[in-house]
Amino acid sequence: MNKSTFNLLIATTLIVIAVSLRLLPHPANFAPIAAVAIFGGAILPRRLAIWVPLAAMMASDLIIGFYNIMPITWMCYMLIALASSHWLRKPKILRGTALVFSSSLFFFAVTNFAVWLWSSMYAHTWAGLAQCYTMALPFFRNTALSDVIYTAALFGAYALAISLGAKLTTDKQRKYLTS
Repeated sequence: MNKSTFNLLIATTLIVIAVSLRLLPHPANFAPIAAVAIFGGAILPRRLAIWVPLAAMMASDLIIGFYNIMPITWMCYMLIALASSHWLRKPKILRGTALVFSSSLFFFAVTNFAVWLWSSMYAHTWAGLAQCYTMALPFFRNTALSDVIYTAALFGAYALAISLGAKLTTDKQRKYLTS
């Protein structure tokens, strides 16, 4: 399998996982999209990495339904993938951890500002903005927790697959060398 096909297989798998987990019942804001953006940004070519969370959001939003800040949400995930493609080309645990938490904070800050700006739920005052962020704190907890759990799961599964793949290749080579 060539590298391009392998990358496409990974991207498709990430989209299917993200859409499936977003559609299954889950706590509010406990979704794998940011983790998919972070992981995809780290291991896929930049252009493909940016399209993975966008495709997952488009597909799942077609089923879940559209909402007024949808373009902002999609843009956040694309920017997270872009940041990951820059900061995690050579993944390191400290950089990865910082990026996961920064992504959660970025998403929280931008999307809740958009909610305050474009909805009538909160007064368009400093107090209304503060209330918007305060009311969103329980959702932030779930966002950050899901980002940490899903990102660790994706990188862990990938490391395991690479490790098993290397072991299988080594075993296969040994088999042919001894026969």
